[in-house]
Amino acid sequence: MPSVYIKTYGCQMNERDSEQVAATFLAGGYSLAESEAGADVVLINTCSVREKAELKALGKMGMLCSQSGERPWVVFGFMGCMAQSKARELFDAVPRLDVVTGTHCYHRVFQLCDGLLKQRLASVSHPILRRGAQLCEVEDLPDAHSRIRDHLPLRTSCSAYVSIMQGCEMRCSYCIVPFTRGAERSRSAADILDEVRRLVDSGVKEVTLLGQIVNRYGREEPVIDGRGGFVRLLEAVHEVTGLERIRFTSPHPIGFREDLVRAFSYLPKLCSHIHFPMQSGSDRILQLMRRPYRQQKYVELCEAMRAARPDLAITTDIIVGFPGETEEDYLLTKAAVEHIKFDNAFIFQYSPRRGTPAADMPGQVCLREKEARNHDLLDTVNRIAIARNMALVGTRQEILVDGPSKTNSSRLQGRTSQNKPVIIERGAARVGELLPITIRECTGFTLYGEA
Repeated sequence: MPSVYIKTYGCQMNERDSEQVAATFLAGGYSLAESEAGADVVLINTCSVREKAELKALGKMGMLCSQSGERPWVVFGFMGCMAQSKARELFDAVPRLDVVTGTHCYHRVFQLCDGLLKQRLASVSHPILRRGAQLCEVEDLPDAHSRIRDHLPLRTSCSAYVSIMQGCEMRCSYCIVPFTRGAERSRSAADILDEVRRLVDSGVKEVTLLGQIVNRYGREEPVIDGRGGFVRLLEAVHEVTGLERIRFTSPHPIGFREDLVRAFSYLPKLCSHIHFPMQSGSDRILQLMRRPYRQQKYVELCEAMRAARPDLAITTDIIVGFPGETEEDYLLTKAAVEHIKFDNAFIFQYSPRRGTPAADMPGQVCLREKEARNHDLLDTVNRIAIARNMALVGTRQEILVDGPSKTNSSRLQGRTSQNKPVIIERGAARVGELLPITIRECTGFTLYGEA
Protein backbone atom coordinates (compact mmCIF):
# COMPACT_ATOMS: atom_id res chain seq x y z
CA MET A 1 0.00 0.00 0.00
CA PRO A 2 1.52 3.38 -0.97
CA SER A 3 1.67 6.12 1.65
CA VAL A 4 1.49 9.91 1.76
CA TYR A 5 2.97 12.41 4.21
CA ILE A 6 1.66 15.99 4.39
CA LYS A 7 3.51 18.76 6.23
CA THR A 8 1.40 21.87 6.88
CA TYR A 9 2.55 25.45 7.43
CA GLY A 10 0.24 28.36 8.15
CA CYS A 11 -3.29 28.89 9.38
CA GLN A 12 -6.21 26.68 10.35
CA MET A 13 -7.49 26.96 6.79
CA ASN A 14 -4.31 25.24 5.59
CA GLU A 15 -4.72 22.55 8.24
CA ARG A 16 -8.26 21.89 7.09
CA ASP A 17 -7.17 21.80 3.44
CA SER A 18 -4.48 19.25 4.33
CA GLU A 19 -7.08 17.09 6.08
CA GLN A 20 -9.27 17.16 2.98
CA VAL A 21 -6.38 16.24 0.68
CA ALA A 22 -5.35 13.44 3.05
CA ALA A 23 -8.91 12.13 2.88
CA THR A 24 -8.72 11.83 -0.92
CA PHE A 25 -5.53 9.78 -0.60
CA LEU A 26 -7.14 7.52 2.00
CA ALA A 27 -10.11 7.02 -0.33
CA GLY A 28 -7.63 6.14 -3.10
CA GLY A 29 -6.05 3.32 -1.09
CA TYR A 30 -3.11 5.13 0.49
CA SER A 31 -2.06 5.08 4.13
CA LEU A 32 -0.92 8.15 6.06
CA ALA A 33 2.81 8.04 6.84
CA GLU A 34 3.96 9.23 10.26
CA SER A 35 6.99 10.96 8.72
CA GLU A 36 8.45 11.77 5.34
CA ALA A 37 11.09 9.04 5.70
CA GLY A 38 8.99 6.17 4.37
CA ALA A 39 6.35 8.00 2.34
CA ASP A 40 5.86 7.51 -1.38
CA VAL A 41 4.26 10.95 -1.78
CA VAL A 42 5.51 13.94 0.24
CA LEU A 43 3.47 17.14 0.15
CA ILE A 44 4.08 20.49 1.83
CA ASN A 45 1.07 22.75 2.24
CA THR A 46 2.46 26.27 2.17
CA CYS A 47 1.70 29.71 3.57
CA SER A 48 2.59 33.06 1.97
CA VAL A 49 1.40 35.48 4.63
CA ARG A 50 4.92 35.93 6.03
CA GLU A 51 8.34 35.47 4.48
CA LYS A 52 9.49 33.22 7.31
CA ALA A 53 6.83 30.62 6.51
CA GLU A 54 7.87 30.58 2.83
CA LEU A 55 11.54 30.16 3.67
CA LYS A 56 10.80 27.30 6.08
CA ALA A 57 8.76 25.47 3.45
CA LEU A 58 11.41 25.95 0.75
CA GLY A 59 14.17 24.84 3.11
CA LYS A 60 12.23 21.76 4.16
CA MET A 61 11.46 20.72 0.59
CA GLY A 62 15.01 21.36 -0.57
CA MET A 63 16.37 19.13 2.22
CA LEU A 64 13.89 16.34 1.47
CA CYS A 65 14.57 16.36 -2.26
CA SER A 66 18.33 16.27 -1.72
CA GLN A 67 17.93 13.07 0.33
CA SER A 68 15.81 11.20 -2.21
CA GLY A 69 18.63 9.42 -4.04
CA GLU A 70 17.84 5.91 -2.75
CA ARG A 71 14.11 6.32 -3.35
CA PRO A 72 13.86 8.00 -6.78
CA TRP A 73 10.19 7.14 -7.25
CA VAL A 74 9.02 9.43 -4.42
CA VAL A 75 6.74 12.25 -5.59
CA PHE A 76 7.40 15.66 -4.04
CA GLY A 77 4.82 18.43 -4.22
CA PHE A 78 4.00 21.91 -3.00
CA MET A 79 0.39 22.98 -2.54
CA GLY A 80 -1.33 25.96 -0.95
CA CYS A 81 -0.76 29.70 -0.91
CA MET A 82 2.92 29.85 -1.86
CA ALA A 83 2.25 27.37 -4.65
CA GLN A 84 -0.51 29.68 -5.90
CA SER A 85 1.58 32.86 -5.76
CA LYS A 86 4.93 31.55 -7.02
CA ALA A 87 3.86 28.60 -9.20
CA ARG A 88 6.55 27.93 -11.85
CA GLU A 89 9.23 29.74 -9.83
CA LEU A 90 9.19 26.85 -7.38
CA PHE A 91 10.45 24.40 -10.02
CA ASP A 92 13.51 26.62 -10.47
CA ALA A 93 14.05 26.93 -6.72
CA VAL A 94 13.76 23.15 -6.15
CA PRO A 95 14.79 21.30 -9.35
CA ARG A 96 13.71 17.88 -8.00
CA LEU A 97 10.16 19.14 -7.36
CA ASP A 98 7.40 17.22 -9.18
CA VAL A 99 4.01 18.81 -8.50
CA VAL A 100 2.76 22.32 -7.72
CA THR A 101 -0.95 22.86 -7.01
CA GLY A 102 -2.52 26.15 -6.00
CA THR A 103 -5.37 26.84 -3.60
CA HIS A 104 -8.05 26.18 -6.23
CA CYS A 105 -6.78 22.73 -7.18
CA TYR A 106 -6.93 20.61 -4.02
CA HIS A 107 -9.33 18.21 -5.71
CA ARG A 108 -6.60 17.39 -8.27
CA VAL A 109 -3.69 16.72 -5.90
CA PHE A 110 -4.38 13.01 -5.55
CA GLN A 111 -4.89 12.52 -9.29
CA LEU A 112 -1.62 14.26 -10.18
CA CYS A 113 0.52 12.56 -7.52
CA ASP A 114 -0.97 9.09 -7.87
CA GLY A 115 -0.60 9.14 -11.65
CA LEU A 116 3.04 10.18 -11.43
CA LEU A 117 3.85 7.60 -8.74
CA LYS A 118 2.28 4.78 -10.76
CA GLN A 119 4.30 5.75 -13.85
CA ARG A 120 7.51 5.65 -11.85
CA LEU A 121 6.79 2.37 -10.11
CA ALA A 122 5.94 0.77 -13.45
CA SER A 123 9.48 1.40 -14.66
CA VAL A 124 12.26 -0.90 -13.48
CA SER A 125 14.76 1.96 -13.40
CA HIS A 126 12.40 4.44 -11.69
CA PRO A 127 13.24 7.36 -13.97
CA ILE A 128 12.67 10.90 -12.78
CA LEU A 129 9.99 12.23 -15.10
CA ARG A 130 10.01 15.78 -16.38
CA ARG A 131 9.13 17.94 -13.39
CA GLY A 132 7.34 20.84 -15.07
CA ALA A 133 4.50 18.74 -16.42
CA GLN A 134 2.58 18.63 -13.14
CA LEU A 135 1.38 22.18 -12.52
CA CYS A 136 -2.10 23.29 -11.52
CA GLU A 137 -2.62 26.94 -10.62
CA VAL A 138 -6.24 27.80 -11.47
CA GLU A 139 -9.36 25.74 -11.98
CA ASP A 140 -12.61 27.16 -13.32
CA LEU A 141 -14.57 26.15 -10.20
CA PRO A 142 -16.58 28.26 -7.77
CA ASP A 143 -15.09 26.25 -4.90
CA ALA A 144 -12.40 23.59 -5.12
CA HIS A 145 -13.82 21.95 -2.00
CA SER A 146 -17.00 21.13 -3.91
CA ARG A 147 -15.08 18.32 -5.62
CA ILE A 148 -13.72 16.69 -2.43
CA ARG A 149 -16.43 17.46 0.11
CA ASP A 150 -17.60 13.83 0.22
CA HIS A 151 -14.25 12.73 1.68
CA LEU A 152 -13.96 13.16 5.44
CA PRO A 153 -10.61 12.22 7.03
CA LEU A 154 -10.39 9.48 9.62
CA ARG A 155 -10.93 11.33 12.86
CA THR A 156 -8.20 11.12 15.47
CA SER A 157 -9.52 14.12 17.41
CA CYS A 158 -12.78 15.24 18.94
CA SER A 159 -12.37 18.64 17.24
CA ALA A 160 -12.52 19.50 13.55
CA TYR A 161 -12.23 22.46 11.19
CA VAL A 162 -15.07 23.21 8.78
CA SER A 163 -14.40 25.68 5.96
CA ILE A 164 -17.53 27.77 5.34
CA MET A 165 -16.07 30.18 2.79
CA GLN A 166 -12.96 30.91 0.78
CA GLY A 167 -11.27 34.06 -0.41
CA CYS A 168 -10.99 37.66 0.69
CA GLU A 169 -11.80 41.01 -0.90
CA MET A 170 -10.62 43.43 1.80
CA ARG A 171 -7.26 44.19 0.11
CA CYS A 172 -5.27 45.12 3.22
CA SER A 173 -2.11 46.76 1.92
CA TYR A 174 0.23 44.19 3.50
CA CYS A 175 -1.68 41.01 2.70
CA ILE A 176 -1.22 38.54 -0.15
CA VAL A 177 -4.26 36.39 0.70
CA PRO A 178 -6.61 37.99 -1.89
CA PHE A 179 -4.06 37.01 -4.54
CA THR A 180 -3.65 33.42 -3.31
CA ARG A 181 -7.21 32.60 -2.20
CA GLY A 182 -9.20 34.63 -4.70
CA ALA A 183 -12.57 36.35 -4.32
CA GLU A 184 -14.98 35.60 -1.49
CA ARG A 185 -17.29 32.67 -2.05
CA SER A 186 -19.51 31.06 0.57
CA ARG A 187 -20.53 27.42 0.74
CA SER A 188 -24.22 26.65 1.06
CA ALA A 189 -25.58 26.27 4.58
CA ALA A 190 -26.97 22.85 3.65
CA ASP A 191 -23.54 21.66 2.55
CA ILE A 192 -21.91 22.95 5.75
CA LEU A 193 -24.56 21.38 7.98
CA ASP A 194 -24.19 18.05 6.20
CA GLU A 195 -20.43 18.11 6.87
CA VAL A 196 -20.95 19.03 10.53
CA ARG A 197 -23.46 16.20 11.03
CA ARG A 198 -21.12 13.67 9.46
CA LEU A 199 -18.26 14.90 11.63
CA VAL A 200 -20.41 14.54 14.74
CA ASP A 201 -21.37 11.03 13.64
CA SER A 202 -17.63 10.23 13.46
CA GLY A 203 -17.06 11.36 17.05
CA VAL A 204 -16.40 15.10 16.76
CA LYS A 205 -17.65 17.23 19.67
CA GLU A 206 -16.33 20.64 18.63
CA VAL A 207 -16.14 22.37 15.26
CA THR A 208 -14.32 25.54 14.27
CA LEU A 209 -15.91 27.38 11.34
CA LEU A 210 -13.23 28.83 9.06
CA GLY A 211 -13.09 31.73 6.65
CA GLN A 212 -10.54 34.34 5.68
CA ILE A 213 -13.07 36.83 7.07
CA VAL A 214 -15.52 34.42 8.58
CA ASN A 215 -18.18 36.95 9.63
CA ARG A 216 -18.65 37.99 5.97
CA TYR A 217 -20.18 34.58 5.28
CA GLY A 218 -23.48 34.96 3.43
CA ARG A 219 -23.13 38.72 3.24
CA GLU A 220 -25.26 38.76 0.07
CA GLU A 221 -28.15 37.15 1.94
CA PRO A 222 -30.95 39.31 3.34
CA VAL A 223 -31.09 40.21 7.02
CA ILE A 224 -34.02 38.33 8.58
CA ASP A 225 -35.36 39.37 11.98
CA GLY A 226 -32.19 41.35 12.56
CA ARG A 227 -29.92 38.35 11.89
CA GLY A 228 -27.52 38.13 8.97
CA GLY A 229 -26.37 35.04 7.11
CA PHE A 230 -23.46 34.23 9.41
CA VAL A 231 -25.49 34.39 12.60
CA ARG A 232 -28.24 32.29 11.05
CA LEU A 233 -25.58 29.71 10.13
CA LEU A 234 -24.31 29.73 13.73
CA GLU A 235 -27.87 29.11 14.93
CA ALA A 236 -28.32 26.20 12.51
CA VAL A 237 -25.01 24.58 13.50
CA HIS A 238 -25.99 25.09 17.15
CA GLU A 239 -29.02 22.84 16.58
CA VAL A 240 -26.94 19.84 15.40
CA THR A 241 -27.58 17.05 17.90
CA GLY A 242 -24.43 15.73 19.55
CA LEU A 243 -22.33 18.80 18.83
CA GLU A 244 -21.12 20.38 22.08
CA ARG A 245 -19.00 23.38 21.07
CA ILE A 246 -18.72 25.90 18.22
CA ARG A 247 -15.80 28.20 17.47
CA PHE A 248 -15.12 30.47 14.50
CA THR A 249 -12.08 32.26 13.14
CA SER A 250 -11.13 34.87 12.11
CA PRO A 251 -13.61 37.75 12.04
CA HIS A 252 -12.93 41.30 10.89
CA PRO A 253 -14.16 44.42 12.72
CA ILE A 254 -15.82 45.52 9.48
CA GLY A 255 -19.11 43.70 9.18
CA PHE A 256 -19.01 42.68 12.84
CA ARG A 257 -22.66 43.47 13.42
CA GLU A 258 -24.77 43.75 16.56
CA ASP A 259 -26.42 40.40 15.76
CA LEU A 260 -23.06 38.62 16.10
CA VAL A 261 -22.33 40.36 19.40
CA ARG A 262 -25.78 39.36 20.63
CA ALA A 263 -25.22 35.71 19.60
CA PHE A 264 -22.79 35.32 22.50
CA SER A 265 -25.69 35.92 24.89
CA TYR A 266 -28.05 33.17 23.67
CA LEU A 267 -25.98 30.44 21.96
CA PRO A 268 -24.45 28.40 24.81
CA LYS A 269 -22.53 26.08 22.46
CA LEU A 270 -20.65 29.12 21.12
CA CYS A 271 -17.33 29.08 22.97
CA SER A 272 -16.22 31.95 25.20
CA HIS A 273 -13.27 32.81 23.00
CA ILE A 274 -12.78 34.95 19.93
CA HIS A 275 -9.63 35.56 17.93
CA PHE A 276 -10.11 39.16 16.80
CA PRO A 277 -7.22 40.68 14.78
CA MET A 278 -6.44 44.28 15.78
CA GLN A 279 -3.18 44.67 13.79
CA SER A 280 -2.40 48.16 15.18
CA GLY A 281 -3.57 50.57 17.86
CA SER A 282 -2.76 53.61 15.72
CA ASP A 283 -5.49 55.03 13.49
CA ARG A 284 -2.83 56.41 11.14
CA ILE A 285 -1.25 52.99 10.68
CA LEU A 286 -4.64 51.30 10.33
CA GLN A 287 -5.36 53.69 7.48
CA LEU A 288 -2.03 52.87 5.80
CA MET A 289 -2.85 49.18 6.27
CA ARG A 290 -6.22 49.76 4.57
CA ARG A 291 -7.98 48.44 7.62
CA PRO A 292 -11.31 50.33 7.33
CA TYR A 293 -12.05 50.89 11.04
CA ARG A 294 -10.65 53.01 13.80
CA GLN A 295 -9.23 51.94 17.13
CA GLN A 296 -12.20 53.27 19.10
CA LYS A 297 -14.57 51.08 17.07
CA TYR A 298 -12.40 48.04 17.77
CA VAL A 299 -12.38 48.74 21.52
CA GLU A 300 -16.16 49.21 21.54
CA LEU A 301 -16.66 45.83 19.88
CA CYS A 302 -14.43 44.12 22.46
CA GLU A 303 -16.35 45.75 25.29
CA ALA A 304 -19.71 44.82 23.77
CA MET A 305 -18.70 41.16 23.38
CA ARG A 306 -17.47 41.00 26.98
CA ALA A 307 -20.74 42.53 28.12
CA ALA A 308 -22.66 39.82 26.24
CA ARG A 309 -20.36 37.04 27.54
CA PRO A 310 -18.51 38.18 30.70
CA ASP A 311 -16.03 35.26 30.68
CA LEU A 312 -15.04 35.88 27.04
CA ALA A 313 -11.35 35.48 26.22
CA ILE A 314 -10.08 37.71 23.40
CA THR A 315 -6.89 36.96 21.48
CA THR A 316 -5.53 38.96 18.58
CA ASP A 317 -2.95 39.51 15.82
CA ILE A 318 -0.66 42.54 15.83
CA ILE A 319 1.91 43.72 13.28
CA VAL A 320 4.85 45.80 14.49
CA GLY A 321 7.20 47.76 12.26
CA PHE A 322 4.70 48.45 9.50
CA PRO A 323 6.08 50.98 6.97
CA GLY A 324 5.85 54.47 8.42
CA GLU A 325 5.24 53.27 12.00
CA THR A 326 6.80 55.77 14.39
CA GLU A 327 7.58 55.30 18.07
CA GLU A 328 4.37 57.20 18.83
CA ASP A 329 2.35 54.81 16.66
CA TYR A 330 3.92 51.83 18.39
CA LEU A 331 3.15 53.25 21.84
CA LEU A 332 -0.51 53.64 20.82
CA THR A 333 -0.56 49.93 19.99
CA LYS A 334 1.05 49.09 23.33
CA ALA A 335 -1.50 51.26 25.14
CA ALA A 336 -4.35 49.48 23.34
CA VAL A 337 -2.99 46.10 24.45
CA GLU A 338 -2.83 47.28 28.05
CA HIS A 339 -6.36 48.71 27.87
CA ILE A 340 -8.08 45.73 26.24
CA LYS A 341 -6.10 43.14 28.21
CA PHE A 342 -5.93 40.39 25.63
CA ASP A 343 -5.71 36.82 26.83
CA ASN A 344 -2.94 36.32 24.29
CA ALA A 345 -1.65 37.84 21.06
CA PHE A 346 0.32 36.73 18.03
CA ILE A 347 2.83 39.47 17.29
CA PHE A 348 4.49 39.62 13.89
CA GLN A 349 7.26 41.77 12.54
CA TYR A 350 6.14 43.25 9.26
CA SER A 351 7.67 41.47 6.26
CA PRO A 352 7.15 42.78 2.70
CA ARG A 353 5.08 40.57 0.41
CA ARG A 354 5.80 40.93 -3.28
CA GLY A 355 2.94 42.54 -5.17
CA THR A 356 1.33 44.21 -2.16
CA PRO A 357 1.14 48.02 -1.84
CA ALA A 358 2.94 48.05 1.52
CA ALA A 359 6.05 46.48 0.01
CA ASP A 360 6.71 49.71 -1.92
CA MET A 361 5.69 52.18 0.78
CA PRO A 362 8.25 54.71 2.03
CA GLY A 363 9.40 54.60 5.63
CA GLN A 364 10.30 50.90 5.83
CA VAL A 365 11.28 50.23 9.45
CA CYS A 366 14.71 48.72 10.06
CA LEU A 367 14.99 45.16 11.36
CA ARG A 368 16.55 46.21 14.67
CA GLU A 369 13.62 48.51 15.46
CA LYS A 370 11.08 45.87 14.48
CA GLU A 371 12.76 43.32 16.72
CA ALA A 372 12.88 45.75 19.65
CA ARG A 373 9.17 46.57 19.35
CA ASN A 374 8.34 42.88 18.96
CA HIS A 375 10.16 41.92 22.16
CA ASP A 376 8.77 44.85 24.14
CA LEU A 377 5.18 44.20 23.09
CA LEU A 378 5.55 40.46 23.68
CA ASP A 379 6.65 41.18 27.27
CA THR A 380 3.53 43.31 27.75
CA VAL A 381 1.21 40.68 26.25
CA ASN A 382 2.76 37.89 28.33
CA ARG A 383 2.47 39.86 31.57
CA ILE A 384 -1.24 40.49 30.99
CA ALA A 385 -1.95 36.95 29.77
CA ILE A 386 -0.25 35.33 32.77
CA ALA A 387 -2.18 37.57 35.17
CA ARG A 388 -5.48 36.59 33.50
CA ASN A 389 -4.53 32.91 33.74
CA MET A 390 -3.50 33.20 37.38
CA ALA A 391 -6.93 34.68 38.15
CA LEU A 392 -8.50 31.36 37.12
CA VAL A 393 -6.85 29.38 39.96
CA GLY A 394 -9.59 28.11 42.26
CA THR A 395 -12.36 28.52 39.69
CA ARG A 396 -14.50 25.78 38.19
CA GLN A 397 -14.20 25.29 34.44
CA GLU A 398 -15.30 22.75 31.85
CA ILE A 399 -12.77 21.23 29.47
CA LEU A 400 -13.09 19.14 26.36
CA VAL A 401 -10.51 16.37 26.80
CA ASP A 402 -8.68 16.14 23.48
CA GLY A 403 -5.81 13.72 24.10
CA PRO A 404 -2.53 13.07 25.95
CA SER A 405 -0.48 15.99 27.18
CA LYS A 406 2.20 16.92 24.66
CA THR A 407 4.86 16.98 27.39
CA ASN A 408 3.72 14.06 29.55
CA SER A 409 1.78 11.23 27.93
CA SER A 410 0.74 9.88 31.34
CA ARG A 411 -1.54 12.92 31.67
CA LEU A 412 -4.39 14.23 29.56
CA GLN A 413 -4.91 17.67 28.08
CA GLY A 414 -8.11 19.56 27.45
CA ARG A 415 -9.21 23.09 26.61
CA THR A 416 -11.65 25.35 28.33
CA SER A 417 -14.36 27.20 26.49
CA GLN A 418 -11.90 30.15 26.54
CA ASN A 419 -9.42 27.95 24.59
CA LYS A 420 -6.99 27.73 27.49
CA PRO A 421 -5.03 24.46 27.80
CA VAL A 422 -5.50 22.49 31.03
CA ILE A 423 -3.52 19.41 32.14
CA ILE A 424 -5.27 16.78 34.26
CA GLU A 425 -4.42 13.34 35.62
CA ARG A 426 -5.82 10.51 33.54
CA GLY A 427 -8.12 9.02 36.17
CA ALA A 428 -11.45 8.09 34.63
CA ALA A 429 -11.42 10.89 32.04
CA ARG A 430 -11.88 9.93 28.40
CA VAL A 431 -10.86 11.68 25.19
CA GLY A 432 -13.86 13.52 23.77
CA GLU A 433 -15.47 13.98 27.18
CA LEU A 434 -16.67 17.32 28.51
CA LEU A 435 -15.34 17.32 32.03
CA PRO A 436 -16.00 19.78 34.90
CA ILE A 437 -12.75 20.57 36.69
CA THR A 438 -11.28 22.93 39.26
CA ILE A 439 -8.16 24.89 38.34
CA ARG A 440 -5.56 24.13 41.02
CA GLU A 441 -2.36 25.58 39.59
CA CYS A 442 -1.05 27.94 36.91
CA THR A 443 2.50 27.98 35.54
CA GLY A 444 1.98 30.95 33.27
CA PHE A 445 0.36 29.72 30.07
CA THR A 446 -0.57 26.23 31.25
CA LEU A 447 -3.25 25.46 33.79
CA TYR A 448 -3.50 22.32 35.92
CA GLY A 449 -6.82 21.03 37.13
CA GLU A 450 -8.57 18.15 38.80
CA ALA A 451 -11.96 16.62 38.17
